[in-house]
Amino acid sequence: MIPRYTREKMAKIWETENKFDLWLKIEILVCEALAERGEIPLEASENIKKNARFSVSRIDEIEEVVKHDVIAFLTCVGEHIGPDARYLHLGLTSSDVLDTCFACQLKEASELLLEDIEHFMDILKNKAYHYKNTIMIGRTHGIHAEPITFGLKMALWHEEMRRNRERLLAAKENISFGKISGAVGTFAHLAPNVEEYVCAHLGLQPDPISTQVIQRDRHAAFFATLAIIASSLEKFSFEIRHLQRTEVLESEEFFFPGQKGSSAMPHKRNPVLSENITGLARLVRSNAIAALENVSLWHERDISHSSAERVVAPDSTILLDFMLNRLSGVIEKLVVYPERMKENLEKSRGLIFSEAILLLLTKKGIPREEAYRIVQKNAMEVWDDKNKDFKTTLLHDPEVLRYLTVTEVETAFELDHHFRHLDYIFERVFGNK
Repeated sequence: MIPRYTREKMAKIWETENKFDLWLKIEILVCEALAERGEIPLEASENIKKNARFSVSRIDEIEEVVKHDVIAFLTCVGEHIGPDARYLHLGLTSSDVLDTCFACQLKEASELLLEDIEHFMDILKNKAYHYKNTIMIGRTHGIHAEPITFGLKMALWHEEMRRNRERLLAAKENISFGKISGAVGTFAHLAPNVEEYVCAHLGLQPDPISTQVIQRDRHAAFFATLAIIASSLEKFSFEIRHLQRTEVLESEEFFFPGQKGSSAMPHKRNPVLSENITGLARLVRSNAIAALENVSLWHERDISHSSAERVVAPDSTILLDFMLNRLSGVIEKLVVYPERMKENLEKSRGLIFSEAILLLLTKKGIPREEAYRIVQKNAMEVWDDKNKDFKTTLLHDPEVLRYLTVTEVETAFELDHHFRHLDYIFERVFGNK
């Protein structure tokens, strides 16, 4: 991934140096296990552990000739060990090292992403309580529906991120499997307890059964999970972008001192950070498609998955790490305009209370279709005449007053009624604060 969207901790997981460090650790652990079993001399294992090292530039140099990265790595390491190098990679296939390393990297990446999610959820919780009673209009199909609060919107996002956290925890568990089982997964040339030893020391579980590789349904589920999380972040970013539109302007991204919004129009303050997240979500989702296509490999394995994974694994984890941190910053510094929310809510001139009137009429014994006709007739009159408001129109309709008192109509327009269960919703989301 390009440096523009890369944070240091996540990038280190995918650095070449770290990958080879993990390869070396796996090879040394195999030697330790074999020495414990008496299959190689203990002195050889100690020598390998003491002297094994590598140079990335030397590995690259060897790979230019042999055209195989694992062989190049083993050749380089062997140059520092001497004759005992013959015990390296004993009974292994390349994918024993590659897939076990990959599991370690994805597990570590998951842990960073889970930290990001926890931080983001903390911000959302704080904003939810801060704006718990900040009333705004709820919109369906982009049209005024009924009142909500901005705090409810933040609580909704918090709950969605809680589900995303659970998905990622499950995906992390599902991906944390290694394999040291040989060329087709049959342990033909080494014992299963070697695999158990290696995986235990790496914090992994042995894959119950594998071929030459760990099956890619595990990886597909992992990257699909990242795609879902990215889609949630895009959803939140979409909302911020819509709320910042000039015609709405109920909230906006913080505009930093010295920031400029347009090379041509000095007045512009654009939701560029949210737009950025929207674009990056497309990449994370598209990478999930490649991971899904990697599930189907020939027989006990082909290498078609490898080239795709070299791109999608670092890119997806790096991008999601960046997106989570960027959106955390956006929400933390978000500028909210309660007065504008109130103004916008009032623009529909009371139409947002139509359901309350409908229910009042039906409770009076009027058939629902008839009640609907009466309410809609008045509502459409207000829609078409911008000088009218819904409450006044209802109070001038003899058909309405035949069933409802003036007090009943006026009471139906009280905002408090819509939020009588607000505490209950918050308790369901957050428990007892």
